[in-house]
Amino acid sequence: MPVFISGLPMHVLVVHAVVVLVPLSVLAAITVAVWPAARRRFGWLAVGLAAVATVCIPIATSSGEDLRDRLVPTELIREHARLGDQLLIFVAGLLVVLAGLVWFASRNGTPTWVLPALMVATVGLAGVSAVQVVRIGDSGAHAAWSAVQYTAPQHQGDDG
Repeated sequence: MPVFISGLPMHVLVVHAVVVLVPLSVLAAITVAVWPAARRRFGWLAVGLAAVATVCIPIATSSGEDLRDRLVPTELIREHARLGDQLLIFVAGLLVVLAGLVWFASRNGTPTWVLPALMVATVGLAGVSAVQVVRIGDSGAHAAWSAVQYTAPQHQGDDG
């Protein structure tokens, strides 16, 4: 996998797919979990969105590892990588329980406890996935920008 595309680290480009798709998957999953009409109409679309998000995570992780290998190792980079490695577990879990929810909801004869259990699991994993994306993004921003010093722009012209 190339490390740079047009001079930009591939990880910086690819990670935006995860940053957009995981929160969209979270919103879709929660909507489908708590709103039966949305589940009937958009359930499999939400599952597809979660599947695409799940596929994007290893690409972002792999490109991040390639970039990490070219950087001076710091504790901030290690923490970002550690958090990033956990995201696939949560989003893949969300995909599985969401698919189960949509599938069981479309079948007759599903035991009465199954749908509520899958609804709770879907909302729970959606929440954990959302929190984890924020934690990863925050740690990545700290890793990328913590050593950057900014100077306030100088005003040119008169004030008055």
